[in-house]
Amino acid sequence: MKITNIELFRINPKLAARNAGQKPRFSGIDTQTVYRVTTDNGIKGYGDHRGHASMSPQEIDRFVGTSPFDYINAELSTGLMGALYDAMGKHLEVPAYKLMGQKVRERVPVAAWTRPASPEDLAKEVQRAVAEGYMIFKMHTCEHYDVMAQNRAVESVAPEGFRMHYDFNHNRPAAAVFRLIDDLEKSRVVGFIEDPILWSDPAGWRRLREQTKIPLLMHVPPLAGGEIVLGAADLYMIGEIGIGASIRRGFACAEAKLSTVIQMTGGTLCKAMALHLGAVIPHVSHCITLDDQYDEDVTGGRIEIAEGSSPVPEGPGLGVEVDERELERIARNPITVIPRHIGKLRLPGGHTYYSIGYPNVNRVTGFPEGNIRGVYLEVWDEDGSPEWQATYERIEKSGPYLARTGA
Repeated sequence: MKITNIELFRINPKLAARNAGQKPRFSGIDTQTVYRVTTDNGIKGYGDHRGHASMSPQEIDRFVGTSPFDYINAELSTGLMGALYDAMGKHLEVPAYKLMGQKVRERVPVAAWTRPASPEDLAKEVQRAVAEGYMIFKMHTCEHYDVMAQNRAVESVAPEGFRMHYDFNHNRPAAAVFRLIDDLEKSRVVGFIEDPILWSDPAGWRRLREQTKIPLLMHVPPLAGGEIVLGAADLYMIGEIGIGASIRRGFACAEAKLSTVIQMTGGTLCKAMALHLGAVIPHVSHCITLDDQYDEDVTGGRIEIAEGSSPVPEGPGLGVEVDERELERIARNPITVIPRHIGKLRLPGGHTYYSIGYPNVNRVTGFPEGNIRGVYLEVWDEDGSPEWQATYERIEKSGPYLARTGA
């Protein structure tokens, strides 16, 4: 079996209708690339990932005439690797996980996801996720909302056993985080903290790990395995570092009695690839893929979720089929147009900071993320009103400004 062609489809699947009124917040999420690998025996393998990618004719020519099996555990894009594994599995009539290792689980815990949200929106998203069968939810914290207020909102709606996976963005020194982690530790819903402090401070990670019972997750380990030896974290992220590297790191973590979190962002094809990886890695906490962000998919649907997990597909290859008519239809979708918008940052002392787009709160206030209680961002989309136009023109002319709320 030899590769005869690789095609890329840059598509814009429609975002979930629940987010239709918040286009600036979900900017860029509606972009995916679908890869189709065709072989000389008529097999077509498919994979996808988030974002619009490209391959030059010269890059594609490098693959033509080679076997998909030449790329087992290669360090290629998630979408292309998915298409290659799909083709290999279809050729052998086996599920993709059989080309990765020994199967250790039938189902993999999965997490819902959303972009940074106000406490009210986060509560709605948690309720949505629970109704869909999720029991873990990932969200990046941000400088525009108070994480303690967000967490209280989750506590008000989450069932017993539901766990939040907060990503702290690896953007702060330890001094800005320790007391915040201590406060969150008292919550029944906080399950994981990802990247609480700078990646370049493994000693700070180890100190924090010794002081908290909340499991700490490191996204991009900076020391090529040295952080495992140092005991920096309880879990390490795999998936986005490449399939080969993910398998190596996943088994290394298992040998060290540590867990992994699989993150591969895309649609249903991407989720299937993550589930196959999750089938063979010994200690997997959960996987995150973003498939819950779309109202349409080139496969025509989503993989089932129940009691917090999804089944590992058992069909040949990735085990999910692409509907080529859906692929062609979705490929014609226009990209979402983001309206002009003004950020109105409400500060607890009674002031509002006006900016075009989202403000840099650390720069405006001097306080690092998570250290302002009660901060709250309102996004004011262009609405045709004279007030909106006058505010926008003032910012354009004189720059962002701080004013007394209501003034």
